[in-house]
Amino acid sequence: MSETTTRTETAPRAARWFDIANPTRFLALAGRLVPWLAAASFVVLAFGLYLSFAAPEDYQQGITVRIMYIHVPFAWLAMMCYSLMAASALGTLVWRHPLADVALRSAAPIGAVFTALSLVTGSIWGKPMWGTWWVWDARLTSVFVLFLMYLGIISLTRAIEDPGRSARAAAIMTLVGFVNIPIIKFSVDWWNTLHQPASVIRMGGPTVHPSLLWPLLAMALGFTLMFFTLHLMAMRNEILRRRVAALRQVAARRADRRPVVEVSG
Repeated sequence: MSETTTRTETAPRAARWFDIANPTRFLALAGRLVPWLAAASFVVLAFGLYLSFAAPEDYQQGITVRIMYIHVPFAWLAMMCYSLMAASALGTLVWRHPLADVALRSAAPIGAVFTALSLVTGSIWGKPMWGTWWVWDARLTSVFVLFLMYLGIISLTRAIEDPGRSARAAAIMTLVGFVNIPIIKFSVDWWNTLHQPASVIRMGGPTVHPSLLWPLLAMALGFTLMFFTLHLMAMRNEILRRRVAALRQVAARRADRRPVVEVSG
């Protein structure tokens, strides 16, 4: 008796927690998470900036190494965001999850901004190190292609008016473009490039000194929390935008069905 009652009480609670396919429940959950994520990202980024300015200069790069603390997290998040979009694309095509397309569309502009910031900060860092703002080597070119993929997906989602066709087209394009993510990751190993090889996520452990590594990890965590904050906010806005669009369509259909009364003189 007691075991049956416990299972009956636990099942609805688990269903309420994991069933975020319902947009209303997702909006409620996001409303609770966003303030906490925003506060956590602010605190972690402030702490990361303190560690970044307190960290010693590099014996070769000098003070210019501090660009690493924002450039590397931007690059990580550019790839992580696209990977999240690829998972959302699978959710659209395979599992037909109602919020998968919302997640994909909401992440694309954020990923495009992070990729652009990665390219800009990388150019600023590369000028004193390489003597040039840009070279068409494998790593830089593949990241630039990633930026173009983001822009293409954003344009595609806005060009097709039918929601179903737009979702499928964006999902297919995202999955096709995902082949570029491992190219970006392993480009420094597969080709001879100016870009330095992996020094944090690599076999054998990081090669960065702890005095430089901990500020980098703190900044990466802070920007990751910021990304999820912005993503949840963008998903909420997208859901509300779709609801407004649906209400407008219903109102337009009702207006079209109203009988026209002719007044004769």
